[in-house]
Amino acid sequence: MKRIAMLTYGVICYAVFFATFLYAIGFIGNLIVPKSIDSVPTASLGTALFVNTLLLVVFAVQHSVMARPAFKRRWTRIVPAEAERSTYVLFSSLALIVLFAGWQPLGGVVWSVSNPVATAALYAAYAFGWGLVLVSTFLINHFDLFGLRQVWLQLRGREYTPLKFTTPAI
Repeated sequence: MKRIAMLTYGVICYAVFFATFLYAIGFIGNLIVPKSIDSVPTASLGTALFVNTLLLVVFAVQHSVMARPAFKRRWTRIVPAEAERSTYVLFSSLALIVLFAGWQPLGGVVWSVSNPVATAALYAAYAFGWGLVLVSTFLINHFDLFGLRQVWLQLRGREYTPLKFTTPAI
């Protein structure tokens, strides 16, 4: 039962990540989502800069501290080693969700494109960039990166072995 619970936990963490990843595409590109990076400002510029800086610091600290080997050694006294990566992915996703929810749009226009061909080219480049990010995760082992391999091996009763870092397609 513990093995199934661990796999379920890993899959839920992954689902939260993937939903966050999809929301990030809309958030940054001002597409579909209810609140995006360039939504209508609701606070003064100073307040928005302060809040956004704080939100970025929270994400950066969480993302950086939890990735450190010393933190991982202490953390795995609380969280099973097989769930450590999934938990990191979950906390990183939650930090981004907090950032999306608390983001204060700054207002103003930095640049604008009205030519339909140029607009289409920019959206194509935007989609290509996000696609490249996703493909890159598969090149280095998507399932290990996001904690699914660890919980899958644990379910099967197999020992986790770190993967050797390679640079595929080079």
